Amino acid sequence: MMIDTVQIRRARPADVEACARVVHDWVSQTEWMPEELSVDQLAGMIGEAFDAREIWVAGEPVDCYMSIDPKEQKISALYCSRTGQGIGKHFVDKAKEGRDFLWLTTHTLNTAAQRFYRREGFEVTAEEPPVPPDTVPVFRMEWRA
Repeated sequence: MMIDTVQIRRARPADVEACARVVHDWVSQTEWMPEELSVDQLAGMIGEAFDAREIWVAGEPVDCYMSIDPKEQKISALYCSRTGQGIGKHFVDKAKEGRDFLWLTTHTLNTAAQRFYRREGFEVTAEEPPVPPDTVPVFRMEWRA
């Protein structure tokens, strides 16, 4: 079911813990993904990057989040507790605004994410080893306008 009007907003510092919880919950619910970081550790990482990133959230309470590294032109994170409702597409559309190139990585085992990103115009350009603290290899995917 698609949502006609998805409310996406810029994250505030008070949203960092909720963003960390969304990531942690996804990791906990994903059989092949090892639980390597606590919510507090994830919140610390998101908090450290907060000022250098464009962070967007959806939901009240926040249950979807996307982080963009504008310097690298990279979608660094996109996690959503509610799937199949068009929220991820809204996030990717927001990321594309004003840009003609973006890249991201997605775990090689995350075939659902790969299908989603392909639908959004991303193509696999490389397989890369995991960047610690991750231990699962990733595909680099790129989009060009």
